[in-house]
Amino acid sequence: MDFDVVVCGGSLGGVLAAWAAAKSGVKVALLERTAWIGGQLTSQAVPPDEHPWIETTGCTASYRRYRNAVREKYLSNPAFSEEVKAKKLFCPGGSTVSRLAHPPRLALELLNEMLRPFIENGSLQVFVNTPLESAKTEGNFVRSVQAGGKIFRAKIFLDGTDTGELLPLTGTEYVTGAESREETGEAHAALASDPFDQQPATHVAAIEDRKKGDFVIEKPAEYDFFRKKKMPYDTYDVFSMYGPDSSTGRAKRFGMFFGEKDEKGNNLFALFPYRRIFSSAYFTDGSVPFDVTLLNWPQNDYFFGNLYDCENAEENGYLARRLTLSFLYWLQTEAPRSDGGKGYRSFALNREVLGTDDGIAMAPYIRESRRIRSLFTVKEEHVVSGARFEDSIGVGSYPIDLHITTRTNSFFYLPTKPFTIPLGAVIPVRMENLLPSCKNIGTTHLTNGCFRLHPVEWNIGESVGLLAAFSLREKVSPREVYLDPALRSRFQELLMEEGIQLSWDQPV
Repeated sequence: MDFDVVVCGGSLGGVLAAWAAAKSGVKVALLERTAWIGGQLTSQAVPPDEHPWIETTGCTASYRRYRNAVREKYLSNPAFSEEVKAKKLFCPGGSTVSRLAHPPRLALELLNEMLRPFIENGSLQVFVNTPLESAKTEGNFVRSVQAGGKIFRAKIFLDGTDTGELLPLTGTEYVTGAESREETGEAHAALASDPFDQQPATHVAAIEDRKKGDFVIEKPAEYDFFRKKKMPYDTYDVFSMYGPDSSTGRAKRFGMFFGEKDEKGNNLFALFPYRRIFSSAYFTDGSVPFDVTLLNWPQNDYFFGNLYDCENAEENGYLARRLTLSFLYWLQTEAPRSDGGKGYRSFALNREVLGTDDGIAMAPYIRESRRIRSLFTVKEEHVVSGARFEDSIGVGSYPIDLHITTRTNSFFYLPTKPFTIPLGAVIPVRMENLLPSCKNIGTTHLTNGCFRLHPVEWNIGESVGLLAAFSLREKVSPREVYLDPALRSRFQELLMEEGIQLSWDQPV
């Protein structure tokens, strides 16, 4: 099968890359190994995590339209609370981590609506349940990939997988895990590099509080194994109402619901509404009888091993899923309650919102990908200073936020300033027709921690899709666009015309 662009992986960035390339008039194939496109927003079940200015600036025009479309779905629902609708910038799920928490099924619906015109006009073909299998290269060029038993040929290939799957298949140079301070010069980099010291993956579950009844799941076979585990940074069990506090390096105590306090009368951070996607109080007709939240908390971060580039990757993927089920069982049976009792037996797996039979997300949430060795690497000093790159292809903002890692069990948090995304970070050091289109760009272990969130990944994917189409139209390589000031300037003009914000002081 022959295309102009093949996007290997339907991550959030991969979807936007396919959309941007297809609307530019080139023939595109989008390949996704699961049944859902959309990555962290859909199959991985992570509601949008965004910077504080997102309602007015700091994203692409298409991301703004997506956010508006989410709220429009609720504004047009007569059963949704008029009181909540009256708040112009309401959060549909009443979440505390997201300004726009909404169900993954809705995200999938809206992404499919974006793609539909280009599927209908023949410029885009989407292949789900189509895992990557192999690739053929000649020198510095990818010639074809095999996925789902089919051969796909193209002029440009984009890696839109959450783990950078295409990179090892094509021999593309890449980095994993933690670089050393000597390698990057970063103030907070590790003293010794370790490619296996990566951020943890998390297998998300959807749970609802039915208030009454007993919905305890069957005790997972691995429960006793995980139940004995201790957090490496403190004396607490992994299964507890404690999690890491990056600002102190010690354990932080959580509550379950709003209003719970510790022994000193201090309010505890409430976990259940943290990633809530349905608030039953927001629906006046009883159509949503229970609050539904997504179980993506510090306690089910799988820091016991990695999900790629190691011999037991498949086993770790399985155990990450079992960790989440085991933690749910602990919540149902042993978790201390504010009334002195134990266990929330009314917590039930929701088997509808994630598109799976068991209420567990189709795919694990991947925080850290393989990262290309690029012509330019984004480092700690760039995001701490809020660097304004002349070759900007977008903007972003998020702290460096590293969850507990898999080898050194370290975690790290550092505020940053609003930054720009450099074109040089998406150009591989050698490969001519392969581009990264999500969290696999040229960042470090540290800076990946602030480039992995929704608005930035969306921006990367959209800009890279436009870069692929621009390169084909101009009959030049993406590398030439980066190296030629005139070409680069014309490409940046195109980005601005397409609604890509290239600087934080650019009018929107």
